[in-house]
Amino acid sequence: MIEGLDRLEADVASGEFTPVLEDEDVHTALERGFIERVGPELGGRLRAGRSRNDQIATLVRMYLREEARSLTEGLLDLVQALADQAAAHPEAAMPGRTHLQHAQPVLLGHQLMAHAWPLVRDIERLRDWDRRAAVSAYGSGALAGSSLGLDPGEVAVELGFPESVENSIDGTASRDVVAEFSFVTAMIGVDLSRLSEEIILWATKEFSFVTLDDAFSTGSSIMPQKKNPDVAELARGKAGRLVGDLTGLLTTLKGLPLAYNRDLQEDKEPVFDAVDSLHLLLPAMTGMVATLTFHTDRMAELAPQGFSLATDIAEWLVRERVPFREAHEIAGTCVRVCEERGIDLPDLTDADFAEISEHLTPGVREVLTVHGSLSSRSGKGGTAPVRVAEQLERLRAAVETLRKAF
Repeated sequence: MIEGLDRLEADVASGEFTPVLEDEDVHTALERGFIERVGPELGGRLRAGRSRNDQIATLVRMYLREEARSLTEGLLDLVQALADQAAAHPEAAMPGRTHLQHAQPVLLGHQLMAHAWPLVRDIERLRDWDRRAAVSAYGSGALAGSSLGLDPGEVAVELGFPESVENSIDGTASRDVVAEFSFVTAMIGVDLSRLSEEIILWATKEFSFVTLDDAFSTGSSIMPQKKNPDVAELARGKAGRLVGDLTGLLTTLKGLPLAYNRDLQEDKEPVFDAVDSLHLLLPAMTGMVATLTFHTDRMAELAPQGFSLATDIAEWLVRERVPFREAHEIAGTCVRVCEERGIDLPDLTDADFAEISEHLTPGVREVLTVHGSLSSRSGKGGTAPVRVAEQLERLRAAVETLRKAF
């Protein structure tokens, strides 16, 4: 029987065996091909105790588990590229933003790792998903199980599953495992899109934070100066496609009665598309990130602009035992005075500070530099250089652990 299956596999791969119109589907086509090669006595026994229903429910789990491992490797490569760029620019400061407006200075490495950690969580989601996917549906038959004395648990172990399903109806009719996988791929797409959007902005003339490598950008058919961030834009666009795959799958599943329904054929195309899209995107994103040239002088120039050190004044006052609400108002007054005079916060004189508030002694100047601002954010998770260095170590350790775990 195994020899016959091997021959059939080779003939399918070579194109010698193909379905014909009389075949109901791929299952009956393969059964016909098998019988043609080994005869009806042996070939006719192939499907004993098995239904297309439990076969497909098991095979889709096997396929997705294998693809999850492959996608994990691609995600880890991208996380590694982000970590490497963070390590290459340990002291580079840049403007951190909320609402796309200047907020507070942060380290470039801190910003890059803010994109890396969501990808790590995506990998952890795939690992967690695998626990639920690692259950074989073989032995469920069409829906009610088998009367032929099969051992579903033994079959499960031979196929790489630690266990078989507890309920034969659930085993053949449920596709929550497929939907959950689709959610994780959609979440990966969203995370890639956010990173891509940032790179697209950074590559504009207005930002001038990065230059894309020529291999990951294209020119214009009419404008010779253009350098378009095509990889980042395509990744951003693919995210919508991945979300659409998930939405379509959930819509298909929402109204199905137990047990199997032909509608479930529609669960394959969304995840096939998601897997193919991510296999295309992840290497491209990794290469783009790894080859980015960062213009750290430009970032440093903009880091203190937009009164981004105002919060540092307020928090300095809090450390001087001024209530935060009062400190917030004092810092706001500093900003208002600067706006009226067309100057920035460090340009205020000691006399200016004293006039604004008796609490603003010359000591406030220790936080009126980007370096002082960064260094003061020294709590865990903060952007202080010492904390970012520790964070980088933890990120690299997480990558190493996940590479070994999957």
